[in-house]
Amino acid sequence: METGHGVAAPRDIRDLCDLYEVRDQAERDRMMQLSHESKRQGWWQSYDLPYSTYVGLEVEALSISDFQSSVVPGLLQTADYARAGHEGTMPRLSAADIERRIEAKLTRQALLTQADPPSFRAVLDEAVLHRVVGGPHVMRVQLERLIEAARLPNVTLQVITFDVGAHPGLESNFNILDLPATSGVVFVEGLVGSIYLERPDDVDRYRRVFERLQEIALSPKDTIAAIARIRDQSQQVDRRTE
Repeated sequence: METGHGVAAPRDIRDLCDLYEVRDQAERDRMMQLSHESKRQGWWQSYDLPYSTYVGLEVEALSISDFQSSVVPGLLQTADYARAGHEGTMPRLSAADIERRIEAKLTRQALLTQADPPSFRAVLDEAVLHRVVGGPHVMRVQLERLIEAARLPNVTLQVITFDVGAHPGLESNFNILDLPATSGVVFVEGLVGSIYLERPDDVDRYRRVFERLQEIALSPKDTIAAIARIRDQSQQVDRRTE
């Protein structure tokens, strides 16, 4: 149970409540309910995703803070942008696996428009907007998708422009998930793999970094204008080269 390889049966919950002297009946009932719910399979488990633990946490999050220095956040990617990203990975995924990953990603995105959605704050390095993933047309559609998403009431999007220079997240990508009854979880990913940080000191350090990134980034309003400008410039270049 402690390593997450097994779930607690109702009898385990009852015995542990007795052992730890949990007297409050409402609290005992709540934990019993959690035990029953833990046996239900989440929609993402059928996709056999390498980051299924993260998706499970994302579903429960009250708010998500996402910094990306290289790519568009998964919750905001179009299908074609996601496909191009998967096609560039090593080792190469099969076409079928890529389509399953895209399907799972699009299903995840419903999180932002569901009833009572989590707050989603994303800060992007400007490099994300200029990296032409999938070709000019795919990238223009992706930029338009960012503009649309930024208009959602629960979504805040900001960009750190090149002229800011060095900043605390220059060589990193990370997500901070605020979860019920916890101090939060930080998800950090890279070539060496993914790690989860739960110690309050670690979570607090990443919160301070994210707050600093928000301070030096463009305002949400100016961010939308900047994305629209880059989209329009790329379209003009294409017309001149036709």
